[in-house]
Amino acid sequence: MDKHIEDLLAFLDGSPTSAQAEGQISQRLEASGFKRLNEDASWELKPGGKYYVIRYTSVIAFVAGSEPLTRAGCHIAASHTDSPGLKLKPESVKTEKGITRVAVEVYGGPILATWTDRELGIAGRAATRLGEEMADLKLVDLKRPAAIIPNAAIHLNREVNKGFEYNKQTHLQAILTSAAGGGDPLRAAVAASLERDPEDIRELDLFLYDFAKARIGGLDDSLIFSGRLDNLGMTHAILSAIRSAEAPRLTCVAAFYDHEEIGSRTLQGAESSFLASVLERVGICMGLGREDQLIALDRSFLVSGDMAHAYHPSYPEKYDSSYAPVMNGGPVIKWNAGHKYTTTLESSQTFALNCEAAGVSYQKFAMRSDLLCGSTVGPVLAAQLGLNTVDVGNPLWAMHSARETAGVNDHLDMIKVLSHYYH
Repeated sequence: MDKHIEDLLAFLDGSPTSAQAEGQISQRLEASGFKRLNEDASWELKPGGKYYVIRYTSVIAFVAGSEPLTRAGCHIAASHTDSPGLKLKPESVKTEKGITRVAVEVYGGPILATWTDRELGIAGRAATRLGEEMADLKLVDLKRPAAIIPNAAIHLNREVNKGFEYNKQTHLQAILTSAAGGGDPLRAAVAASLERDPEDIRELDLFLYDFAKARIGGLDDSLIFSGRLDNLGMTHAILSAIRSAEAPRLTCVAAFYDHEEIGSRTLQGAESSFLASVLERVGICMGLGREDQLIALDRSFLVSGDMAHAYHPSYPEKYDSSYAPVMNGGPVIKWNAGHKYTTTLESSQTFALNCEAAGVSYQKFAMRSDLLCGSTVGPVLAAQLGLNTVDVGNPLWAMHSARETAGVNDHLDMIKVLSHYYH
């Protein structure tokens, strides 16, 4: 198996939530020689130096280029690390007739039916008692099938195959145990995983996740089956590319944002000050005044990476046949007249030329004119920073399902293109 695909599978399995994804990204950056910088301390940078910054559950990494920023600007790529799903309401754990359940909130826009009748893990973070006035945040992953959301039997819901709308408050509650017992089994399980007493758990921030492992499949092993491919697939491609950047001419930047699926308007989301702050501080360390920083921004370029819709032969009516990218046909340039995707004539050519230079085929996607498309971090960052931006992604089936499908060759081709872009 190709080393990038092997690492992608490990990355997917190690990132059940965006909190764990931040840790996976940081570990890989450290292994490639990146040094962590803190926002609350002074920075000292050197040409060719590799650095990264964490803001809560988002990460920005960069490699200082040899050319002045005012001449070359930055080559930036951005993605998001969160995925649609179900977030637990820990204080809602209740037992009725010996069955203990916990309520959920819907995070983003998942395909709800795909979360039922499936072994679900529980992961996220916990605030633990550290002292009288201090709390410590710990990553949590119970690492076992810990919950299930069972459907009603067809005998009790005869219309289910004709279309059924799940009530988010009642039908999606996750069953944790059917064994009678006292106390809060969720808090107890989290405490046990952290080797702490339940009384030491102050607060929980937990999600359900598809417990099945990421796998390669299809008769020719050309497909990737996994949860959270949207958008950990593009995150891994960008991460792999910047890890390979050695003494680049241009300053290379990779931004990995949380909270895109809920609008990006958070402290660490794409609509925050995070990237603007990092770029400004890089400029300050390189001796740029305010006017020079604006010149550097104008000469910079952004690749916004988010998975794209692959042509699905069972639903041909959902596609514009002229813009229907196929699985394993190469990276996709995404277009939208309303600029939900930021691609312009100029920016599309920049990415297309990088594909050609890397020896990679590319495809185009535009939504049917009678359907609405989603969006990405691209429009937010382009508007906020005035960056020339292109929206791209790899083809995906069942976007926002608990289990999605992508192409092996597409992932490898995207890494090739982005590696050339960072060269």
